[in-house]
Amino acid sequence: MLFLGVYYKTESEKKFKSACDQVRKFSKRPPDNDLLELYSLYKQATVGNVNIAKPSGLEDVKKWEAWNAKKGIAISTAKEQYITKAKVLAGTYA
Repeated sequence: MLFLGVYYKTESEKKFKSACDQVRKFSKRPPDNDLLELYSLYKQATVGNVNIAKPSGLEDVKKWEAWNAKKGIAISTAKEQYITKAKVLAGTYA
């Protein structure tokens, strides 16, 4: 929210940023399918629907397809889903 030139984060945005920070600090690496889920939710939450052409590299294609599968999910919903997924994974990988 912007008020008199000062940006105030909503509670949802604060929780999302906190979840992102928590994921970056995991002491163990989650399985690739969980990382792809986090990636796709993060991209949907920060960018919205896929806005780039499908790449050709195998790893990039997997990421693109995971993100594209989130097409149509509202940014706020993607943030909530990311927060939930991060909490679940934190129990094992934090």
